[in-house]
Amino acid sequence: MKQGQTGQTADGDGARETGGGNRWLAVAWRIVRIPLIAYLLVMVVLMFFEESIIFHPLKYPEGVWKVGGFEVEDAYFQAADGTKLHGWYAPRENPRAVVLYCHGNAGNVTNRTEILRRLSQRTGVSVLIFDYRGYGRSEGKPSEAGVLADARAARAWLAQREGIPKDEEAEKIVMMGRSLGGAVAVDLAAADGARALVLESTFTSIPDMGTHIYPWLPVRMFVRTRLDSLSKIGSYEGPLLQSHGDGDSIVPFQLGEKLFQAANEPKEFIPFKGLDHNDYQPIEYYDKLSEFFDQLPD
Repeated sequence: MKQGQTGQTADGDGARETGGGNRWLAVAWRIVRIPLIAYLLVMVVLMFFEESIIFHPLKYPEGVWKVGGFEVEDAYFQAADGTKLHGWYAPRENPRAVVLYCHGNAGNVTNRTEILRRLSQRTGVSVLIFDYRGYGRSEGKPSEAGVLADARAARAWLAQREGIPKDEEAEKIVMMGRSLGGAVAVDLAAADGARALVLESTFTSIPDMGTHIYPWLPVRMFVRTRLDSLSKIGSYEGPLLQSHGDGDSIVPFQLGEKLFQAANEPKEFIPFKGLDHNDYQPIEYYDKLSEFFDQLPD
C-alpha cells in the first residue's frame, strides 16, 4: 500500500513537472513569437522586393538631359529580347581608346555627365555610357539577366558606331564599370574578352554585399540575384586596372581587394585614401587612366 502510494505520489509529481514545462514553453513562445514573426516577415519582404532593393533607377524625365561643353550624341539600340535602350555617346577623333562605361545601380546617365566629360576631354577616349533597362529613357524593368544583356547590346552598338568589325568588338573595346556596373563589365569581359577592364569601387558578388548589409539574415540562402564577379573574373585574361576608396561606406574596401586578388595578371590596384563610394575619383586618376590606355597593345 505504501509502495502504491509512493508510486502515485511520484506520478503526480511527474504530471506537475510536465505541466510546469509546458507553461514555460508557452511563456517562452509568447516572448519570442513577435520577434520571430517580424524576422520572417523581413525575409519575405526582402525576397519579394529583391530587385527593387538592388536596382534604383531614375526614369526620364528625371535628371538634367542637356549636356554642354562637349559633343554628346543620343544612342538608341535594342537588347536581344527587343527591349529599347538609350545611352550617351561622346566621340573623339583618333581616340586613345574606345570605352563602354557601365554605371552603378542608381540614377541614370544624367548623373554621370561629369564622368563622361572627364573621360572624353581629359582622357581622350570615345565613350558610351548607357542606361540599363528601366533607367532613364530605356524601357523595361531591371534584372540581373536584363542588365547583362543590355551591356552586350551597348557594346555591339558602340562597335558599329566606331567602325569596329563585329568579330573584333571584344578585343577592341575597353570595358569599364563602377559599383554594380563593375559586375556588369566583369561578366562581359569574362565571357567574351575585352581590350582591357577598368573597375571602380566594385564588389565580389550580391550575396557578399547582402551579407555585409544584413549580417543578421541568411542572405545567401534566398537571394536570387548573384552578379558573382568573384567566380567570373578568373576567366578574364586581359589587363586590369582597379581602384577603390578605403573610406567606402557602401561597398567595403575589402571586397574590392578580394576581387582583385582573384584576377589574373597583368593587373594594378589603386587605393584612394578616404574616398567614399559616391565621391568622384581624383582628377589625377584620369591621367593614370590615360597612361594605362597608352600601354595597351593594339
